[in-house]
Amino acid sequence: MFAFNEINTPLRTIMTPGPVEVDPRVLRAMSTPVLGQFDPAFTQIMNETMEMLRQVFQTKNRWAFPIDGTSRAGIEAVLCSVIEQGDRVLIPIYGRFGHLLTEIAERSGADIHIMECEWGDVFDQEEIINEIKRVKPKVVAIVHGETSTGCMQPLDKIGPACRALNVLCIVDAVATIGGTEVKVDEWQLDAVIGGTQKCLSVPSGMAPISYNDRIEQVINVRKKVEKGIATEDDLLDVKQPIRSNYFDLSQLQDYWGPRRLNHHTEATSMLYALREGTRIVLQEGLKERFERHLLHEKALVEGIKAMGLKLFNDIPWKLPMVTCINIPEGIDGESVRMMLLRQFGIEIASSFGPLQGKIWRIGTMGYSCRKENILFVLAALEGVLIRHGASVQVGQGLQAALNVYELPHLIVK
Repeated sequence: MFAFNEINTPLRTIMTPGPVEVDPRVLRAMSTPVLGQFDPAFTQIMNETMEMLRQVFQTKNRWAFPIDGTSRAGIEAVLCSVIEQGDRVLIPIYGRFGHLLTEIAERSGADIHIMECEWGDVFDQEEIINEIKRVKPKVVAIVHGETSTGCMQPLDKIGPACRALNVLCIVDAVATIGGTEVKVDEWQLDAVIGGTQKCLSVPSGMAPISYNDRIEQVINVRKKVEKGIATEDDLLDVKQPIRSNYFDLSQLQDYWGPRRLNHHTEATSMLYALREGTRIVLQEGLKERFERHLLHEKALVEGIKAMGLKLFNDIPWKLPMVTCINIPEGIDGESVRMMLLRQFGIEIASSFGPLQGKIWRIGTMGYSCRKENILFVLAALEGVLIRHGASVQVGQGLQAALNVYELPHLIVK
């Protein structure tokens, strides 16, 4: 019989827009012994995680907990729990993940209305508000940070407009939570979905979400507890129950709330990871963490420019933790990426759709957002580009980045 070897993965410097390098403290937490999901010691961990998530989301919402599954699971849980057959949903699309919102909403039976702008742009908030007034949707679903283009959509006016017009505002903040401001309460966002594998530096496998009582009212009307665990009080006539059992937020409330009604078996080690990841975020401090991401973004951007490369997203609405670089004419972008991986153990990303083969994307997220990583990727990229015959300003990239680190007061953003 063939004997498989023990897993021995190569060491990588992961500089993609997700997944990123996992904080070693999170990896240690994942080795914590497994507890039963209703053990009081474990439910205390659940409660602590909820409270820390509220702080990360900058909200006083009662509900802030993770969905077991990747970020997409969190998006689907919120959308399929809120959207009923025929509900009108407005989705502004400015990159790949707006199309994902559309796909999930369509499968939930929504009447979809989309507005699109060119990849690399974002919407003027007034443009979206005017479309909300025209379409009169039940839901506006929008991406906060679009990693496919390295752009970030302002939301501070859209949320209040939705509230004033009695429209639910659901936001994909997968790329931004823990790396830049996501002010759930101040921006009046009704439901927000985060991701673990990006700025939180936790492995992919959970999707922290938070939503307010406006969302809760909608999903409670659709609540249908499965018969195997329901009480007499639960057996109600529900006209349009939430279509998914696994992603049913109304039942998950009973699982995460005081009732502790069994719904699924919790992903114990992943919850340990998320708890530690959020603890690390709060220990660092939100303000300090956001400033750290801006500092290393500044060093990377200045290094890229000094090298002679051009940014795709050198714009006011740049996503702070994703830097997109135009691939120089005549250079095979995939060959450069593969050489970085083979020779240096560095992974950067390409992109999707109309930007496939046109840009590289470098992520500076969470634990990957460190000075040694920035300097390493700049040095390696310069060396690989020289091997590919590209015209670069030799040595200038590293010097420009070092200037930023030695004179941090230059950071203004």
